[in-house]
Amino acid sequence: MQLKIMPKKKRLSAGRAPLMLFLCQMISALEVPLDPKLLEDLVQPPTITQQSPKDYIIDPRENIVIQCEAKGKPPPSFSWTRNGTHFDIDKDPLVTMKPGSGTLIINIMSEGKAETYEGVYQCTARNERGAAISNNIVIRPSRSPLWTKEKLEPITLRNGQSLVLPCRPPIGLPPPIIFWMDNSFQRLPQSERVSQGLNGDLYFSNVLPEDTREDYICYARFNHTQTIQQKQPISVKVISAKSHRQRPPAFLTPDGNTSRKEELRGNVLSLECIAEGLPTPIIYWIKEDGTLPINRTFYRNFKKTLQIVQVTEADSGNYQCIAKNALGAIHHTISVTVKAAPYWIIAPQNLVLSPEEDGALICRASGNPKPRISWLSNGVPIEIAPDDPSRKIDGDTIIFSKVQERSSAVYQCNASNEYGYLLANAFVNVLAEPPRILTSANTLYQVIANRPALLDCAFFGSPLPTIEWFKDAKGSALREDIYVLHENGTLEIPVAQKDSTGTYTCVARNKLGMAKNDVHLEIKDPTRIIKQPEYAVVQRGSTVSFECKVKHDHTLIPTVTWLKDHGELPSDGRFTVDKDHLVVADVSDDDGGTYTCVANTTLDNVSASAVLSVVAPTPTPAPIYDVPNPPFDLELTDQLDRSVQLSWTPGDDNNSPITKFIIEYEDAMHEPGLWHHQTEVPGTQTTAQLKLSPYVNYSFRVMAENNLGRSLPSEASEQYLTKAAEPDKNPTAVEGLGSEPDNLVITWKPLNGFESNGPGLQYKVSWRQKDGDDEWTSVVVANVSKYIVSGTPTFVPYLIKVQALNDAGFAPEPAVVMGHSGEDLPMVAPGNVRVNVVNSTLAEVHWDPVPLKSIRGHLQGYRIYYWKAQSSLTRNRRHLEKKILTFQGSKTHGMLPGLEPFSHYSLNVRVVNGKGEGPASADKVFSTPEGVPSAPSSLKIVNPTLDSLTLEWEPPSHPNGILTEYTLKYQPINSTHELGPLVDLKIPANKTRWTLKNLNFSTRYKFYFYAQTAAGSGSQITEEAITTVDEGAGKAMASRQVDIATQGWFIGLMCAVALLILILLIVCFIRRNKGGKYPVKEKEDAHADPEIQPMKEDDGTFGEYSDAEDHKPLKKGSRTPSDRTVKKEDSDDSLVDYGEGVNGQFNEDGSFIGQYSGKKEKEPAEGNESSEAPSPVNAMNSFV
Repeated sequence: MQLKIMPKKKRLSAGRAPLMLFLCQMISALEVPLDPKLLEDLVQPPTITQQSPKDYIIDPRENIVIQCEAKGKPPPSFSWTRNGTHFDIDKDPLVTMKPGSGTLIINIMSEGKAETYEGVYQCTARNERGAAISNNIVIRPSRSPLWTKEKLEPITLRNGQSLVLPCRPPIGLPPPIIFWMDNSFQRLPQSERVSQGLNGDLYFSNVLPEDTREDYICYARFNHTQTIQQKQPISVKVISAKSHRQRPPAFLTPDGNTSRKEELRGNVLSLECIAEGLPTPIIYWIKEDGTLPINRTFYRNFKKTLQIVQVTEADSGNYQCIAKNALGAIHHTISVTVKAAPYWIIAPQNLVLSPEEDGALICRASGNPKPRISWLSNGVPIEIAPDDPSRKIDGDTIIFSKVQERSSAVYQCNASNEYGYLLANAFVNVLAEPPRILTSANTLYQVIANRPALLDCAFFGSPLPTIEWFKDAKGSALREDIYVLHENGTLEIPVAQKDSTGTYTCVARNKLGMAKNDVHLEIKDPTRIIKQPEYAVVQRGSTVSFECKVKHDHTLIPTVTWLKDHGELPSDGRFTVDKDHLVVADVSDDDGGTYTCVANTTLDNVSASAVLSVVAPTPTPAPIYDVPNPPFDLELTDQLDRSVQLSWTPGDDNNSPITKFIIEYEDAMHEPGLWHHQTEVPGTQTTAQLKLSPYVNYSFRVMAENNLGRSLPSEASEQYLTKAAEPDKNPTAVEGLGSEPDNLVITWKPLNGFESNGPGLQYKVSWRQKDGDDEWTSVVVANVSKYIVSGTPTFVPYLIKVQALNDAGFAPEPAVVMGHSGEDLPMVAPGNVRVNVVNSTLAEVHWDPVPLKSIRGHLQGYRIYYWKAQSSLTRNRRHLEKKILTFQGSKTHGMLPGLEPFSHYSLNVRVVNGKGEGPASADKVFSTPEGVPSAPSSLKIVNPTLDSLTLEWEPPSHPNGILTEYTLKYQPINSTHELGPLVDLKIPANKTRWTLKNLNFSTRYKFYFYAQTAAGSGSQITEEAITTVDEGAGKAMASRQVDIATQGWFIGLMCAVALLILILLIVCFIRRNKGGKYPVKEKEDAHADPEIQPMKEDDGTFGEYSDAEDHKPLKKGSRTPSDRTVKKEDSDDSLVDYGEGVNGQFNEDGSFIGQYSGKKEKEPAEGNESSEAPSPVNAMNSFV
């Protein structure tokens, strides 16, 4: 396959438009190269290269210059028309034409007036091949008329009223720029309340006392003449009212409910709505039949002006502005129609044809209304131009068939409608030229291996030549699967190899001849650094050497250059460079840095770097290692919208090389004083390219870090405010939940100030039903985090999205999330409720689920209400408190624990959603079987005698069934706490008192007592008691005690006890004198009966001895001492340890204190209410 470019030649008939277009596009590709040698020989019709604008407003104080430049071969001559007739410049001494140009210079600075030369001018450039014409250039001098003098009355109004200050500037050319200032030439502040309209008037939505001033001045600036005109000052006085009524919005401009606006395609569409009201209204904009175009919509003047740039026909429609405050809202609809001056679809292109070729000129334009196409030939309407048999006009197309040299001409296409016109020149140049190759012969190309090689072959010819390439004079052309041939004739070798070296021949052919040219290609080896410099740490004052060995193509001569920190080496004799080395002698601290070896050839270059770290010499003085000093000299360069380059100078590393730099930033606009981490770079790097976010006022600081830690921060850099842009992200945590049955509350997490990317942050909230065909409904809200949609059906799924936008545009399309409108209470109760009693305290409940549609919300679960209706035993109809159990999710059964045995219960079931409970099911009644009873409520031992004890008790508080009998078990306890044989006794259930007889005298007994039902035995209650001593035994014991008292051992023991008591009394006396407070009978309590301790007369509580300053008694049984008392220790010999929770009280001698009772309260025992000392018998028992 040959690799070539060849124009396809086919005869074009008038009826084959698609073929005509294809042919025109192919042939129009032939351009005459701007080669001076070529242009010397080729003729070319004129082409207008420069001209003044169509609407040319001139400064009347300067000379008028009307431009008209053209090229052609031979060079064209120029002429002008003015207002449609020939303009003879020779007759006007003030008008001259620049030599070799058509540009007119009208000298009005010396004499003459600019108004004299107002009119419509047109330039014609002509040579033997045709004539090109310029646009109609309308010359008008700028005007800046003075303001009409008028007397302005002072304006007085009350606080809160609206006000419009008219400007009405003089009509100038071009229209002036309007602004309001005071006498000090300071711009008047504007806000949502006070702003300037598009017509220049100053609008006050409501006035405040601070609006009072006498110098409201409207200025008009005329840019062309650089003049500013001033209106007479307006005086405004605002009277403070004690109360001013708030009012809903009303539009100050435009008037009425609707208006119309017409704009041209490509212009800026500006729509304005300014409203008055109190409080100040806020303006919103929507497009009724669509959305506002993204990236082309901007809000100005505090959102009172909506601007759409580069407006198109698609922007036509109804736009609605809404003014809203706390008292109401109004709207105004602006009907926008976009018209269009003509614009090109296909502009005619120059044609270079050879004789007998075919071609076409196409002039296709659009506009609104559709433009009319007319043709001219050499500046003359084609209808009256000389006839040419080779051309045929078909609307917007001129078709050429078998052209001849006389067919050369310049054609003008004019597309016009009521809004403007387009004029384009396109020549048809008929040339018969054999191929020419414009690239110099035997050009040598040198390329590094494995890189692309491009071999040029610039050419020209008419007809368009075909190009072929050959290598080393071989017979076959190069194949396109290995090479790439560009349309301009260039041959590309994508990856040149050593075998690509050789001579390449470019051959150009057309029907008039052939031309060829040889070029040469050499492939060179790449330059490489085979031995790179290495990182070095040297001591101050020593010598260091860096090696850089380079390998290169033997035909190329490299140059090796050394750099320090990307700059030249210091001009210091300590630095020496030989063939492969850089040597630095007597190294100092300043020599530390990055050293780079750069090897250059004429075709390529390579480099390699190494870091030199200089440390203090050892051993003396001992180096001081510390964290680095802060960096300094921070500088911002290459400042772009989204990036900036930060550079700095490192501080002293304090003998420990810096390992990295940490860069932080501060956003002075959104979070002043708060520093954030930006990035980290290696310690060898002193610049960093930082990525930035829009609309952030950045400051940067840098910290250095070595192995010892991090330095202090550097001084902050200069501030850099990035430009605003549309948000990069949308709000997160978007949710849709209803708070009422007929609404949908859409919430989201707003963007923070850093993420807003610009001023005017808002959110576009959109929603639609998930299961419907409705279109998205959207609303734009302020920077809030919630929007409530009202009037929704109950619990319907919605698709929701929230998009961020600001004054610069919209964020990317947001993700869609699903939510639900508000829930309502369920409508149906669960059915078929069934109860299965498992045991006396547990029941299982089953029910049928309710239909999903009746839930009207998120199913939370089912809730069982149950209560004890009455006891099976007592038949007590007292209604008890209801209990509630909730079962999550869609469960249809649950267990009811903790029921009371032998009871009647009622229950019902309700379904629960996020709103609350549905109706209750019908009450279901069930009963629990008997259970074991609780322990008897109390157990007392009364009337102790020599051989009997009487027991009294109260039945169990929770019998849990019908009592069948009581069981009493008891056993004696001897003085060594050993238990005797156990006696088991059954007592009828109707008894609450029982007397035990034939017991041993003066013996301790332990009792175990519990009740029984048909379900079994209940919990037991225990108690202990002692039978009394008879009188004969008491006397015998007394006589024995007397005998014992005469014994020597007993006398010695008593003396020892007396001595011990005396010592204790002395200790107590000493402690009392020191202000201490403690119970004086602390030691006696270890053996004495608690009942005989000192007691208070009023409540029977134990008293305590104290000093005169504190008479507060301790509570009975208290074991919490005051700060100055001694704790009473428990006796190790107490029999209470056997009591199993019994609350009876005993002395350590085994004597019983108080009545026998199962309760915690102590009651005095009969015959034992005395506070006297214990009897000798009891004292004797305490020693047994």
